[in-house]
Amino acid sequence: MTVQTVGELLRQWRHRRRLSQLDLAIAADVSARHVSLVETGKSNPSAAMVLRLADQLDVPLRDRNRLLLAAGFAPRYAERALDDQALSAARAAVERVLRAHEPYPALAFDRRWDIVLTNRAVEPFFVDVDPVLLRPPVNLVRLGLDPRGFAPMVVNLGDVRAMFRSRVRRQLAVAPDAELAALYAELLEPGAEDASELSVESDVVIPMILRVDGRELRLFSTITTFGTPMDLTLDEVAIESYYPADEESAAYFEDSGR
Repeated sequence: MTVQTVGELLRQWRHRRRLSQLDLAIAADVSARHVSLVETGKSNPSAAMVLRLADQLDVPLRDRNRLLLAAGFAPRYAERALDDQALSAARAAVERVLRAHEPYPALAFDRRWDIVLTNRAVEPFFVDVDPVLLRPPVNLVRLGLDPRGFAPMVVNLGDVRAMFRSRVRRQLAVAPDAELAALYAELLEPGAEDASELSVESDVVIPMILRVDGRELRLFSTITTFGTPMDLTLDEVAIESYYPADEESAAYFEDSGR
């Protein structure tokens, strides 16, 4: 297995962000020559320089650790489970956000779309799901598209699949991940059946129509993330909150929550 140098990794991230060496140098307030020397391995960057360049390249915290290791330094960012005592305040904050959104559904998931927390409004939707899909880790993409999961109740399944495809594709473009790529290949690779699907390009308003108890519920959702996290888990956790798109849908959840 070939071990990449910090310069090679930085060059890959720069190309991924479509920046020239001069662009990166100006953003990081260093000379273009220094960026070139780092990328070619002719200069060994300090840990501070690695992090400065990584910050301008918007490198995820997990990959910043890889850059530091490649440069010969210890990782800077810890990774703890969300139920770790050190993250108790953050977990409490997530739980508070989820509870506050009731009676409407909300859940938190990680970078691979594995669900880490939900509020009570989500629980009724799990009743008819095949127990196999509910074995941890429960993956939101698989849950949403699998015929044994939510798929039978999703009226506009094609639109939802297109939304998942768009978001996962952009995730992979920002930060490649082998397991996420495998999930994309398994569930989201475009096929002939996708010809009539809409192209969903927005992460702010997600169209979803569910058929529940003989009525159609129309929902949209928003995504919330932690600002400036210093822990890998928090960097990769997102909260998805679902809102009713009409009065009838709102009434369904409000009646159910009583």
